[in-house]
Amino acid sequence: MEIYEAIRHLKEREHLGQRDIAKRLKISRNTVAKYWDGETVPWERKEGTGKTCSVITDEVKEFITECLSIDEESGLKKQQHTAKRIYDRLVDEKKFTGGESSVRRLVAELRNRPGKAFIPLEYEPGESSQVDWGEATVYISEEKIKINIWCMRECFSDDFICQAFYRQNEESFLEGMRGGLEYFEGVPRRIIFDNAKVAVKEGFGLHAKTTDKYYAMSAHYAFEPVFCNIAAGHEKGLVEGLVGFVRRNTLVPIPHVESIEELNALLLAASKKYQNHHVEGKPAAVGEMTRLYKKKMIPLPPYRFDTSRTQQMKVDDFSLVRFDHNKYSVPYTLVGKKVTVKGYGNNIKIIYENTIAAEYVRDYAHSATHYRLEHYIDLIEKRPRSVYNAAPIKNTVPPMLNDFLSKLNNPKDVIKVLRLYLEQGDKICDLVSSCATYEALSAKLIDVDLPKAVRYDEEIKVSAPNLKCYDKLMRIVNR
Repeated sequence: MEIYEAIRHLKEREHLGQRDIAKRLKISRNTVAKYWDGETVPWERKEGTGKTCSVITDEVKEFITECLSIDEESGLKKQQHTAKRIYDRLVDEKKFTGGESSVRRLVAELRNRPGKAFIPLEYEPGESSQVDWGEATVYISEEKIKINIWCMRECFSDDFICQAFYRQNEESFLEGMRGGLEYFEGVPRRIIFDNAKVAVKEGFGLHAKTTDKYYAMSAHYAFEPVFCNIAAGHEKGLVEGLVGFVRRNTLVPIPHVESIEELNALLLAASKKYQNHHVEGKPAAVGEMTRLYKKKMIPLPPYRFDTSRTQQMKVDDFSLVRFDHNKYSVPYTLVGKKVTVKGYGNNIKIIYENTIAAEYVRDYAHSATHYRLEHYIDLIEKRPRSVYNAAPIKNTVPPMLNDFLSKLNNPKDVIKVLRLYLEQGDKICDLVSSCATYEALSAKLIDVDLPKAVRYDEEIKVSAPNLKCYDKLMRIVNR
């Protein structure tokens, strides 16, 4: 623009010729000629001549068209030809010698995809909530794992709640649903979800049939389950990007937590913090709008829906209960008895006569066995010769303590050390390296009560004596 301005000024105001202008501005005479009389301006481009690149032959164009047709027939949006892939195939299969940019222009022209248009939606308070799954990477007990994030968003206010689960199964889905309804302190009239198997038994969209458990939940909480059409994420667009938002704003940097419960506490804090946010286009902050939707919600029923997968199992001779390909120990006194196993998204509860006999973090591996030493210690004491090979000891006691136990010759001393371990925890593991016997270890655990020095918080003040009474007494005596 500056060059154009200078050329026009020097011609019209100073009446210089093209050669003189080119010398003064140190530019090509062709450039001066181009802008000389103002017929051509720099802010407008002339349309192309319409000539096609000579390397784009009819054979090349036919090949590109065929690639795009195959993509359309397959219907796989995530496995389609890119312009780069088409170019690579042309080079390999057709010995194409043209440039990649020529292929890119033709691919864009042939696709000619129109932009997607969406209808702006507006929701009433308590009308709808949307639900979706996503994934994220975290460190739990310093182990890097991929976890699943379940999200629910209230459509009127944009308020949301997220929970982390090890798996996207029916138990986790129902547990997330119940947690979401309790977080919002009420039930919307509709809950919108996709066609995942955790909620849909068969069909899709308007023709979807809910699973028995999800149907029972919708009946109990009196909401209408609504399912999206296939590949129609825009039908639950409010929740679609929520997982990415949570990943970027809560899980960066990657959190290091000790348990999935600690991670869920982190996610809950992020949800509550978001209530201070003011969404563009909304009349008030999220927290202020929550008061409006809560008044319109269906009240929560008194009975808390059981989201678990429940089974009745018999405890085997090794005091183990099988659930979902794995085994979990219970107190040995329950051998041969029927117990109730409740599998939730992230944990397992084993119940006998309305009392929780054992509780575990749910393991999604196969053929794993989980022992608790306290379930077997009384039985081991009755059969002390088992101490050196007992699986509940080998699989629960830390390696350092296990080495110490293997050096003890008396099985009864082994049992005494195990009881100390159950009482004191890992504290004794720091002591065994300097001990050779049970007596030496127990001596180190005995607290000796030493006399303690008396300390006063304030200095003791002594008042000066009043001797006037003694003077009076001496005068009486002298009389």
